[in-house]
Amino acid sequence: MSTPGAPLPTYDWEPTTDFLARKYGLPRESIVRFDVNTSPVPPDLRRVLSGPFFPVLSEYPPSDYNDLVEAANLAYGADADELLPTAGADEALDLTARAFLREGSVAVVATPTYAMYRIVSEQRGASVVAVPRLGADDGFALDIAALAAAARSAQLVWICEPNNPTGACESRERIAELLALIAADAASDGRIAPVVVVDEAYAEFVGRSVLPLRFEYPRLVVVRTLSKAHALAGVRVGFAVARPETLAPVVSFRAPASVSTVSAALAGAALMRPDLAAANVARITEQRTRLIRDLAALGWAPYPSVTNFILIRFSSASAAASAGEELLRKGLVPRTFGTGHPLADCLRLTVRSEEENDRLIEVARGIRA
Repeated sequence: MSTPGAPLPTYDWEPTTDFLARKYGLPRESIVRFDVNTSPVPPDLRRVLSGPFFPVLSEYPPSDYNDLVEAANLAYGADADELLPTAGADEALDLTARAFLREGSVAVVATPTYAMYRIVSEQRGASVVAVPRLGADDGFALDIAALAAAARSAQLVWICEPNNPTGACESRERIAELLALIAADAASDGRIAPVVVVDEAYAEFVGRSVLPLRFEYPRLVVVRTLSKAHALAGVRVGFAVARPETLAPVVSFRAPASVSTVSAALAGAALMRPDLAAANVARITEQRTRLIRDLAALGWAPYPSVTNFILIRFSSASAAASAGEELLRKGLVPRTFGTGHPLADCLRLTVRSEEENDRLIEVARGIRA
């Protein structure tokens, strides 16, 4: 819980490409972002911004985002009153925290995971209970029993599925088991079950979703985004998806027109072209397989991944820091983890284009793992 009067916790954004180019004396165009989990190639949606589809930029977006919601209805199989368009998945996370957390609330987080869950929880004055995932030998799986036990005193439970930064995923059956345990425990003593948020930013990479579980566990909120498989990170469009009675408090906190007209148009067009996202996932999956194979052949230790990034363990935290600095000096930006982090001896690398991955592999030849 944040201390009264203390600055609110904020997300530590990655250094900009321009900053890194200046720091390491490199041309800006030589910098490759292996740290931000974005796709190297955007989809070709130029036609949506021309001719009869050109959005009216002089007016605010329609309050119901009807076209975007209709596209999401087809993509996610959720009704209009179950869909809330947001300015990226991060706004969905923030709004959900605002809706269900207050000063003195408790939020449960399965760690290691995306840092924003802790930040938005602590910004609401909530205490965060970190429940460690199982170890690498168990595929960084959720500790279901420990999560269910921690949820007894919680108002909100955060789950990233597939998980960032480990790249691991759970079966829908295991998520269903967790939800059933939480529901049964709450019913046993007449409590209201906590809201469980499942962040599915990388769901398209595994081709499945926990969305159908919202009928068995009505307090489920699923978060989706167009930043990853749809390659529209700069557009900033996401969704909170939940049963109407659970979504209503979240809706009440959204600012008017938080998704721009252009973003809504691009996102709607992308959702209507699932083949483009599927082709992007296929390209990334092919490169991910090749990157894992070639880095392992050099003596690096990549973990299995189902996402668009790879987690790599080094012999020590200092070895990981040294490798990260060497990559940076060559214009390749890894995701590093600070001292004290459970993954301090790891780097996370985004899967990029074949040519960019070639550069990474060549530099890796000279780095000891």
